[in-house]
Amino acid sequence: MFDKNAKPSPQRQRQLDRYKQLVERLSPNSDMGKGLFRAYWVGGAICAFGQFLQEAGKMWLGMNNTAASTFCSTVLVLLTALLTGIGVWDKIGQYAGAGAFVPITGFANAMVSPAIEFRREGLVLGLGAKLFTIAGPVLVWGISTSVVVGIIYAIWPW
Repeated sequence: MFDKNAKPSPQRQRQLDRYKQLVERLSPNSDMGKGLFRAYWVGGAICAFGQFLQEAGKMWLGMNNTAASTFCSTVLVLLTALLTGIGVWDKIGQYAGAGAFVPITGFANAMVSPAIEFRREGLVLGLGAKLFTIAGPVLVWGISTSVVVGIIYAIWPW
């Protein structure tokens, strides 16, 4: 078997050294502090906007908590899908990194991006087939788990 503590041969060590030099030369330098700050403020702004939508739904539209939460999620998904479609969300993602992909907006982006990439292949084979490329497994496992939990609850209510 492979012994990870064994020293590599001189030839292999030269390969590893050349690879390390290549990675250091080609990898872009990133300022971690600036990246963290951008992710924090953009992610916080998205979350604050979501909270605003939820409170606006309750206050001005007369919604209860559940309806306001659904309204907030729907608007965030719709806006993210729209901004992904016109190419703005990619720029936000490049600027803010992970901060732009808080769960609900990341889900919308993951749904729309593959569909846009393959739209020229047609509505069925392009857009329809690729729409769930990334988000499909998440949906399948989420729905499957909810069915299993529902069956268990139907048999043994707690």
